[in-house]
Amino acid sequence: MKALLLSAYKELKMTEMPAPEPAEDELLVRVEACGICGSDVHGFDGSSGRRIPPLVMGHEAAGTVVARGARCETFAVGDRVTFDSTVYCGRCVFCRRGQVNLCEERQVLGVSCGDYRRMGAFAEMVVVPERIAYRLPDGLSFAEAAMLEAVSVAMHAVRLTPPADDETAVVIGAGMIGALTAQAARGYGYSHVVVADVDANRLKLVRELGFEDALQATGEELVAMVKEMTSGLGADAVFEAVGKNETVNVAIDCARKGGRVTLIGNVTPTVTLPLQKVVSRELRLQGSAASSGEYPKAMEWMQEGKIRVKPLISAVAPLEEGVEWFTRLYAHEPGLMKVILAPQGTEAAK
Repeated sequence: MKALLLSAYKELKMTEMPAPEPAEDELLVRVEACGICGSDVHGFDGSSGRRIPPLVMGHEAAGTVVARGARCETFAVGDRVTFDSTVYCGRCVFCRRGQVNLCEERQVLGVSCGDYRRMGAFAEMVVVPERIAYRLPDGLSFAEAAMLEAVSVAMHAVRLTPPADDETAVVIGAGMIGALTAQAARGYGYSHVVVADVDANRLKLVRELGFEDALQATGEELVAMVKEMTSGLGADAVFEAVGKNETVNVAIDCARKGGRVTLIGNVTPTVTLPLQKVVSRELRLQGSAASSGEYPKAMEWMQEGKIRVKPLISAVAPLEEGVEWFTRLYAHEPGLMKVILAPQGTEAAK
């Protein structure tokens, strides 16, 4: 099969590899569409430490079942499926609680981090445990389905931080996860959703999704604007979707006393927190990791139009063009949001 292999940091190449064989509890899926995640771009240059070459990356995918292991009963050959990026055991205390994203044996498709290496979906075929797969509704294209992982991440963050009546949420970062988090916040019932970023192109897209308060500001300027919008109090909830020291601190400053701050972004491994502000203002500070059971509702909301993903897809391109698109994303080409690679051709991804 053809695969896009990270052979060394900053070295991607199309190569021929043996097709994987499914174990007894696994599905062999013909990949129809796979999104390039920001974590893949950071893995490309080694900065994340979680894409140790050689590796086939890719975890935001959908496709068609072409074979199944002897113990698989839920799906049949020919079924259209997507799958969680998290490979969870289903047995540990966290899995039994429904917190599969916190699984004690958690692995992630398309990741190698020293503890494990699991080949991903930038290839014509991928194997996944049947327990992490979901059947796709007919109305959802493969390209849209490749967005489900990101949609679920956004929905999980908001589920951890549900609104009370008439509350304001601020989303810091208007990239893919930020734009989806804003839509999820609106869908779950926040009455006023503000989105902030420094990138005018991203903010233009956010406005097209229906968010009038898309602010091109950061730092003290953003804090002042949020305070003005909230009668000097600050936001009830702040979702930080960047993961840098500056934006985490701005998120804390944007929250009202007793407010909630949910950290989604994790670009940098450590940040410095203003501990006295958090304690003295009784802020509820929490992290949000991946997703945990949001896929069915994510598919439902996408079909209903509560969450729109088509405007966020910059291109659907053949797998053979993967090196070019990685290069453009790595260079932060203006206007690029999400690129979907289609191993079987762009028509198949539709």
